[in-house]
Amino acid sequence: MAHFCSSTSREIHMLTVCNRIVILILKFYFGAADALLCHVLACWRAFRDSFCFPQALRSTGLMTTDPRLRDCMKQLHQSVHESIGTVMMDQELFRKCVGSNIVLLTQAFRKKFIIPDFETFASSINQLYYNAQLQDGGQVADYIPQLAKFSPDSWGVSLCTADGQRYSVGDTTVPFCLQSCVKPLEYAIAVHEAGSEAVHRYVGKEPSGLKFNKLSLNEDDKPHNPMVNAGAIVTSSLVKVKHLLESKYMSLMAGREYVGFSNATFQSERETGDRNYAIGYYLKEKKCFPEGVDMMAALDFYFQLCSIEVTCESGSVMAATLANGGICPITGERVLSSEAVRNTLSLMHSCGMYDFSGQFAFHVGLPAKSGVSGAVLLVVPNIMGLMCWSPPLDRLGNSVRGIHFCQELVSLFNFHNYDNLRHFAKKLDPRRQAGDDRNKSVVDLMFAAYSGDVTALRSFPYILIYYCIINQINTVMDEDKRTDSQYTFLILNLPLPLILTSETKLRFIYVRLTFNLCYFVKNQFEYICESRSYNIKLRCLILCR
Repeated sequence: MAHFCSSTSREIHMLTVCNRIVILILKFYFGAADALLCHVLACWRAFRDSFCFPQALRSTGLMTTDPRLRDCMKQLHQSVHESIGTVMMDQELFRKCVGSNIVLLTQAFRKKFIIPDFETFASSINQLYYNAQLQDGGQVADYIPQLAKFSPDSWGVSLCTADGQRYSVGDTTVPFCLQSCVKPLEYAIAVHEAGSEAVHRYVGKEPSGLKFNKLSLNEDDKPHNPMVNAGAIVTSSLVKVKHLLESKYMSLMAGREYVGFSNATFQSERETGDRNYAIGYYLKEKKCFPEGVDMMAALDFYFQLCSIEVTCESGSVMAATLANGGICPITGERVLSSEAVRNTLSLMHSCGMYDFSGQFAFHVGLPAKSGVSGAVLLVVPNIMGLMCWSPPLDRLGNSVRGIHFCQELVSLFNFHNYDNLRHFAKKLDPRRQAGDDRNKSVVDLMFAAYSGDVTALRSFPYILIYYCIINQINTVMDEDKRTDSQYTFLILNLPLPLILTSETKLRFIYVRLTFNLCYFVKNQFEYICESRSYNIKLRCLILCR
């Protein structure tokens, strides 16, 4: 991250760009507009000219094109354009630039979003992307002529968190058709408009255990679920808005980012959709449609929905809208009801990946939907949505690279629905700030040691206690006049159970840790006075952890 280039004090030079922006915001809004504020205000204009502000913004996961920042970025562009020479940005101009986004920017630069360390997380996503790129199996779908035209080397991944943090890598701006990925979106719209009870009078909720395009109904003569072709065709007859151009749901779910329509694919679907026509007539014969529905019109609308185009970037916002309970994270608009989203995610989890749904639920444990265009729409509830796209498909019709990426994602991060969030060891949790776990463990260890709670101490990992001993013992003044090296040797050669049950040694760990951490706080922030009181030291530690 670039540093300011000005004649400010050493304190300003040591701060990162993000911290400076927070200082700027806090000092202005708490009325401390002193000389430091003036320096920072002058510096802001300098780093805005050199594109440091957009870089700092991207490090938090926010994009300069974020609709929530439209006014802020417009004011910044205008102020830089109108500034002449060494004129500084005054407080009034600063208020105009960030006043409407003060909460969002403060959260971003203080790392209060759902993924605090977004740069590290994005780096991990990058690595997973390149690992999946090495997968070269599968065949591009050719039963729809338009799909066969895509390159098998195309591969992109985009994500959008519930706070609107964005990251994309690969071919993420290439339009492709949603195909079956539209089925959960179509179902969500139907439930949002008509309600769950009305929709499920005509469509079931159970996995079929059969291929997605089978002519098969359940024992009640209803399609098994909305994620198979029969269920999606019936669901399309329940959506009130019949004309695609009049429907704003897709655009709103994508945050008004790219949502197009491939007429060539639509015509291909019409010309080669014999199986779907057969399903339609079978459904009509079994009286699966609501009374008065035109079967051919429902099929036509279904073909249109499958021909909707998105990119990985706009598709990830759609997935994030589902992850965020129906509210688009980059616009703040409610698009779908909570009931519609909950039911949609439940069915995606159990039925979304064709004949691979059970395996996917077992290994990945997240709601997802795949399409024969090579798309995989993945939802991490309450955290983020992802869109992966790679045309080569496996024998079950799922993207080879997309499946590999999802499996690796859950192997690295504890996103599986049934991962334990309290006692995980091998997986990373990107929702926690770096050092949070270690700091909390050290505080808990000191409380237990100071109070002599041996039972609690036995629950701590051995490595933590060894870490505390090795790092803190070297400066201890032992009562029996041993030298530091002798005392270190004595403690490190004690049997581990003896360390865990020795109240004297545990109290020693507590004393040294509190002293050293308070000393660190005093030297780094210069606002805590040195004290020998355990109580004062403990309060300082809790305040600064």
